[in-house]
Amino acid sequence: MLNVLFVLSGLTLAFGMLLGYAAVRFKVESSPIVEQIDALLPQTQCGQCNYAGCHPYAQAIAKNEADINQCPPGGEATIQALAELLDREIIPLNEEHGRHDLPKVAIIDEQTCIGCTLCIQACPVDAILGAAKQMHTVITNECTGCELCLPPCPVDCIRMETTTEDIEDWRWPYPNTYTTTLPGS
Repeated sequence: MLNVLFVLSGLTLAFGMLLGYAAVRFKVESSPIVEQIDALLPQTQCGQCNYAGCHPYAQAIAKNEADINQCPPGGEATIQALAELLDREIIPLNEEHGRHDLPKVAIIDEQTCIGCTLCIQACPVDAILGAAKQMHTVITNECTGCELCLPPCPVDCIRMETTTEDIEDWRWPYPNTYTTTLPGS
């Protein structure tokens, strides 16, 4: 029994050292500018910019392979923030990629849903819950409104509804750009 314990401890130590070496040897460095650009994007992962998600679009912007005006969900606010960050000219949203609209969320008509799971497979942020042949539902706090769940639905039981902002769910649109002043300072 003691031999087994020593062997398992030795294997654990050896694999730990191997993983530690691999983490250092094969570390992938990320560009800080890509991370800053990605932080300004809305993280809808909708693909309207012709990239697979916000991070690949951020990489393309950093390499000057894409313009800063290809993100309809981000709209003018994102274009302005990107222009400021990258010291580029503010250009209008390229409507080839879509129009900026008020934030939307998917709503599933539970009476019509047949439980095909096609919408679950299409959702890039896993905001839809359900099982095969069971009714599905949307986690509205997770839904980015990308509309990628609409085309695969065979019974058209999904609709998009505009979300309303109130004081409880409003967020400052520009991360890390506010300052706090204390009274008397």
